Amino acid sequence: MTRRLEITVRGMVQGVGFRPFVHGLAARLRLAGFVRNDPHGVEIEVEGPSPAVDAFVAQLGTSAPPLARIQEVLTRERPAAGEKTFVILRSVGAGERTVLIAPDQATCGDCLRELRDPGDRRYRYPFINCTNCGPRYTIIRDVPYDRANTTMAEFSMCQDCRAEYENPADRRFHAEPTCCPACGPHVELLDAQGGRVACTDPIAETIRLLSEGHIVAVKGLGGFHLACDATRAEAVRLLRRRKQRDLKPFALMVRDLDTAARISEVSDEARAALVGPERPILLMKKRSGHRIADEVAPRSDSFGVMLPYTPIHELLMEGPFEALVMTSGNLTDEPIAFTNDDALTHLMGLADYFLLHNRAIHIRTDDSVTRVIAGRQRFLRRSRGYAPFPVALPVESAGREILAVGPELSAALCLTRGSQAFLSHHLGDLYNLASYDAFLQAVEHLENLLAVAPSLVACDMHPAYASTRYARSCGLPVIAVQHHHAHIASVLAETGRTDRVIGVAFDGLGWGEDGTVWGGEFLICDLGGYQRVGHLAVVPQPGGDVSSKKTVRMGYVYLLEAYGERAERLAEALEPDLSADERRVIARQIDRGVNCPGTSSMGRLFDAASALLGICTENTYHAQAPMELEAMAWEARAESGVYTCAIEETGEGACAVRASDIIRAMADDFGNGVSQAICAARFHNSVSHAAVQVCKRIREKTGLETVALSGGVFANAYLLERIMPLLEEEGFEVLLNSLTPAGDGGVCLGQAAVAAWRCRCV
Repeated sequence: MTRRLEITVRGMVQGVGFRPFVHGLAARLRLAGFVRNDPHGVEIEVEGPSPAVDAFVAQLGTSAPPLARIQEVLTRERPAAGEKTFVILRSVGAGERTVLIAPDQATCGDCLRELRDPGDRRYRYPFINCTNCGPRYTIIRDVPYDRANTTMAEFSMCQDCRAEYENPADRRFHAEPTCCPACGPHVELLDAQGGRVACTDPIAETIRLLSEGHIVAVKGLGGFHLACDATRAEAVRLLRRRKQRDLKPFALMVRDLDTAARISEVSDEARAALVGPERPILLMKKRSGHRIADEVAPRSDSFGVMLPYTPIHELLMEGPFEALVMTSGNLTDEPIAFTNDDALTHLMGLADYFLLHNRAIHIRTDDSVTRVIAGRQRFLRRSRGYAPFPVALPVESAGREILAVGPELSAALCLTRGSQAFLSHHLGDLYNLASYDAFLQAVEHLENLLAVAPSLVACDMHPAYASTRYARSCGLPVIAVQHHHAHIASVLAETGRTDRVIGVAFDGLGWGEDGTVWGGEFLICDLGGYQRVGHLAVVPQPGGDVSSKKTVRMGYVYLLEAYGERAERLAEALEPDLSADERRVIARQIDRGVNCPGTSSMGRLFDAASALLGICTENTYHAQAPMELEAMAWEARAESGVYTCAIEETGEGACAVRASDIIRAMADDFGNGVSQAICAARFHNSVSHAAVQVCKRIREKTGLETVALSGGVFANAYLLERIMPLLEEEGFEVLLNSLTPAGDGGVCLGQAAVAAWRCRCV
């Protein structure tokens, strides 16, 4: 029996080779009909024997191109038309656009083979790409995704490239960045003064310079890296000195998986993440015997490793390097440089040479950073390779689209369209004008890309955040969402849940409705609202943000809480970096309540523990002290000891965890000669057990058996991999972030989900 079927495919199906795939599939099954792009995705009609039509529909989902992401396939029977051929029709452009734009993806295997084939016309061409790989998000200026709306518009295709671009059987069919040495971008090498370096092969010359110990600013897919040979300690030290970055680990790029496995412990999950088309930086434990300079990650137990993801990187890694440092090309606290002029202005003095190219980057996009925790890859930073792919919301926002602007640290944006939430690339901390300008550009880019004009803005409750001030200035209705409610809502949004859960939100800070700084929170919440039912006992945070940087201050605060009058003597022994004068000032601040907000922050508790164990007395970069405390705990990973602590009723229907009990027991152990590693492990175990005890109390009162864990503290693999089994052993269902960061980079998703739910209920 002959049938004709109309098929609508929605998702990421444009610019990824989907139409030629459909054309080839129809040809193999000897079906007639057509395929074309429309504003919503791809429209198909196929006609032929019924078994062949059924096979066609089945293989659409199982054999699609690697970059395609099918979200929905709708079918409808149509009358047979008697057609004998299958054709690709001109795209339909009218109407509201809901098609998805693909993220930037690493160079595919087919392009790599051509790159290394002396007989191929793109041999060693640094901008080789096809529909299965290459730039997308970073080069698109506007929708629809056509070459004229990308930064490739200034390059006219030669006859050979045009033939490939127009051939449905070619994998470069409508690959918008298609180019070759005859018609596309090119690289050039400049010296520190911006003068052109005379050489026949800029990449080969760059390899030579890196091998000699020079620092080179390399323009990549979404911005600049500062690169040097990771085995040359003097080069890494020089880069640290110039960048004024004393201790924060540098990212590494290695040639292949074998090299990654020589320097770090690569699990099966890590292996899959490393070679995927997204190519994030992946944090992995260092392997003994590696040849990487100690200065790359001086006080860390891990390396951040990525594989090459552009042809330029592939060619550079042909050099004699075990690894290259590839750190963001920026000044401290500023966004990465992404234009040639920007790099030559802001990276002058940091780099000895500049490897540039003339394909413009429209939107700067830093590398994504992930880590395998509890058997899954989880985001620390979601950016290149993933943005702007959406997360499905469990609630519709159609007609009331929402811009969620996130918090101020590790910022990212979220824009809703229907039941989808689109997250921007990582924006960093909104501390200065350059960062704020990048934030404004990201808002404009996301709204243009999605053709969405939001009708309201969701933001953090903190009144001083730059993102909150922006929300208040937009002239749109504003929904302020409490920070930790947003953390838990991000997990609910990811997992499609709208029911009430026990939310455990552990992080550094969030504006509390009672005027204190929250961060060690137990909530009963759904998308509609929350009730605070538990928290760490509130302690003073003298000097506010000063104490979040100088961790010995919080160490002293917890000694005062734990020991009272005995704290002074213990502080002399445990905190030699904190002078008697500083202790007197802190005590006076606490007594008088001057610049001394109360805090229930779990991040500050970890800071205190790290300082009191003599591991890290100052956060020179975000979460340094907790990260070094975790690294120490891994050295005693078999330790099962637990410090007990009181959980007290507050009289407000909530409970408070007296974390000073944990600090006191840990300090007693340490003073009695127990090692840093065992004390650190017991501290983590104790926080885990205390959290489970609070969750059990809440279940007894509410009957709730689902726990959602979120907040930056849960980037700590040691903690998460202890608290999860304990909760599961007690019969709890545990929900975690996996599509967005547990830290502040995922808060915008939670804000959007809460705002969408509240609008639904109006």
